[in-house]
Amino acid sequence: MSEPSILVTREAGFRIVTLNRPERLNAFNDAMHEELRAAIDEAEADEDCRALLITGAGRGFCAGQDLSDRLLKPGEKPVPRESLEKYYNPLVRKLRALPFPVVAAVNGVAAGAGVNIALACDIVIAAQSASFTQSFARIGLVPDSGGTYILPRLIGDARARALMLIAQQVSAERAAEWGMIWRCLNDKDLMPEAIRTCQHFATAPTQGLALIKRALDASATNSLDEQLDLERDLQREAVMSPDYAEGVRAFMEKRKPHFRGRK
Repeated sequence: MSEPSILVTREAGFRIVTLNRPERLNAFNDAMHEELRAAIDEAEADEDCRALLITGAGRGFCAGQDLSDRLLKPGEKPVPRESLEKYYNPLVRKLRALPFPVVAAVNGVAAGAGVNIALACDIVIAAQSASFTQSFARIGLVPDSGGTYILPRLIGDARARALMLIAQQVSAERAAEWGMIWRCLNDKDLMPEAIRTCQHFATAPTQGLALIKRALDASATNSLDEQLDLERDLQREAVMSPDYAEGVRAFMEKRKPHFRGRK
């Protein structure tokens, strides 16, 4: 039997999802999409899961779409693909909407949709040897998987526009300097730090973190008045959560809080 395209490791309070097609730099095919969707759905359904860590097997994080099944025979006309509508767009929407933080540990090459899937995660940590390439222009395509929305908001229009039009590779160090990602670490420190981050989230007030995600996503298009109203509404939800009551009690009693998370 062939190896699964997605490996899932269950840890205390979080899960590690590993893209597992190392011979193809973890490029996506339909089977890998289906397995990843199932893994994320299972994590979301598990109330004990309070964070998700996504990384890649081998020397790559994800090279985007596997183009080996997209080659045209001589004289064959191209046919529009439905993979964006069926797979990539739902994946990006799901990552942004999950009720807990998602950490991307970019361990190597991230290209095409692989970059934008990483950037759709809440926190991106990269190994020093990793790189990011919006490679779409090299083959006459448009950046997708949320790239044209997320990247300009992270690094500004000028840099995003140049990276997408020139398709120039960006090192992990430069990505961190520009604010594209959270941190760049020595390769040996990547997974330990990513795991420590998820361990932190596994004991954090998960419902409050989910509300923070909602507020930040809405801020990209809201006016100030709309955002102030949203903050008010979300804060009302947060105040009603058991974790808020526990946080206040722990603060007054000068002890470490014991948050219930999603329960």
